[in-house]
Amino acid sequence: MAEPATLQALNARIVACELCPRLRAHCTETARKRRRAYAGWEYWGRPVPSFGDVRARVLALGLAPGAHGSNRTGRPFTGDGSGDFLYPVLHAAGFASQPAATSRDDGMNLSGLWITSVGRCAPPGNKPTPEELRNCAPWLDLEMKLLTELRVVVCLGRIAFDGLQAHESRSGHPLRRSDFVFAHGAEYTLPGGLVAIASYHPSLQNTNTGKLTRAMLLSVFKRARKLAGL
Repeated sequence: MAEPATLQALNARIVACELCPRLRAHCTETARKRRRAYAGWEYWGRPVPSFGDVRARVLALGLAPGAHGSNRTGRPFTGDGSGDFLYPVLHAAGFASQPAATSRDDGMNLSGLWITSVGRCAPPGNKPTPEELRNCAPWLDLEMKLLTELRVVVCLGRIAFDGLQAHESRSGHPLRRSDFVFAHGAEYTLPGGLVAIASYHPSLQNTNTGKLTRAMLLSVFKRARKLAGL
């Protein structure tokens, strides 16, 4: 099968993916049962496509959709606590047109930023298996090829950080783990010239406990903006 020529074509393939039966069953069942607070919603219930500016210089790389967030709305970090924390920061950093992200039809636009994740389906317990992450890996590889103006990758969480390292290995640029250590705010210049910045994930577990504050995340995205020349 030929590689997709555009990010839009890639997104269409991602949405149609059926490689992981456990994940597809979980997303479908979650969409069928729904949460009482969202009883009136028609859940997305499919692999979640990426979102943003096709000429992005910065990539925000997350873990996977939330069962009642992105799996409901069909857009990364939209409709749950992680997104409620992330998008106001992106707005303050000049990447997002508005601070609130509620649905695919809320008018949100991104400038200079593309948002994706290492897993494209909501996993049970927010924990995709290694095999499921491997199944998703080619999507990230294709995405990185198509983001021709990309300069900086912000890794939101350790799994995203490990996913970027795996991508570099698949691309012929293996990184020694001792030289690529996860820590909030850590910066690394990758062999191909991209800069990676690590950040704690904006999960409620991190934000409600103060492990990740608004100031900490805003500093990361302001730094990414500077490094990208935006």
